Amino acid sequence: MTELDRYDYELPKELIAQHPPTRRTDARLMLVDRGRNELSHFHIRDLPELLRPDDGLVLNNSRVILAQLVGRRPTTGGRWQGLFLDHDGAGNWNLLCKSRGKLHEGEDIELLDREGQPAARLRLIAKQEGGSWIARPNSEGDPYALLDRVGRVPLPHYIRHGNMVDDDLQRYQTVYAESPGSVAAPTAGLHFTPELLQRLERRGLEIARVTLHVGIGTFRQVTAERLDDHLMHSERGTVDQATAARLQAIRARRGRIVAVGTTTVRLLESAAAQAGPLNPWSGDTNLFIRPPYTFQAVDALLTNFHLPRSTLLILVRTFGGDALIRRAYSEAIAEEYRFFSYGDAMLIV
Repeated sequence: MTELDRYDYELPKELIAQHPPTRRTDARLMLVDRGRNELSHFHIRDLPELLRPDDGLVLNNSRVILAQLVGRRPTTGGRWQGLFLDHDGAGNWNLLCKSRGKLHEGEDIELLDREGQPAARLRLIAKQEGGSWIARPNSEGDPYALLDRVGRVPLPHYIRHGNMVDDDLQRYQTVYAESPGSVAAPTAGLHFTPELLQRLERRGLEIARVTLHVGIGTFRQVTAERLDDHLMHSERGTVDQATAARLQAIRARRGRIVAVGTTTVRLLESAAAQAGPLNPWSGDTNLFIRPPYTFQAVDALLTNFHLPRSTLLILVRTFGGDALIRRAYSEAIAEEYRFFSYGDAMLIV
């Protein structure tokens, strides 16, 4: 058995959630207690009773952009698909492109809106070493405004083969999303409602916000047999001065730093490695959290159930303890929890 094989597991297809629950807070929640080596079962709506009044809840406020693009090639009439990755601030976009025929530099792509009508054009400028393309739209202005008109929700392939429905426009987005830049949702945050956040604050918890823009690499499975050989993707994040001060105050009064999602963990631990625990930091991180990592900034974690052989599963097993989290996944399957982005969650304390 290779090092990677240890992070594989069998999941019945019917447990992969294809739609979110009708109410966000109705998702199931497994409490994973490391101190007692115990598992117990609740719902997301029970969070205020499961956390302590002195705890601090840290949310990733990155907004998912409508990054999935559909178009056609006027020169051939062929279909084209794209995924917006980022932009350079000077009008150039970085895209992944897919088409049956070979794409050419200088070629125009006609973008279709969600009704299938022509809405804008892109010119392919240059193909990059990693396979992405530099492209430029024919209209000036905010790229996110154009994506709001022509883009689609960038659902992962395991949800309806990536085909969005209207409900995804709201449900594949946290209610506290602010800063646009993610091409995948920080999914642990999808469970929250404004009412639940208010209940947590009334309980005495402090709620802090950080930003980590989730990149396409979050879906990439590990293929290297040795974890040390995996090439980790990079993502950009920020912990500002005010948030760092609040987190330091929480830790000083012996409250726990409760990260909502693996993206929040990755950002806080990256900041700790670069600037010291719970200090302000901004930059790109390619941190791959794997054994025998020592956590400096995070005390508890709310997270969904993750794909086999993924960096996210490796992070969670490193944080929660390998044997306990393997047991938690086995129990979640036996209890028919719903898995992945629109699925249920666990709280590791």
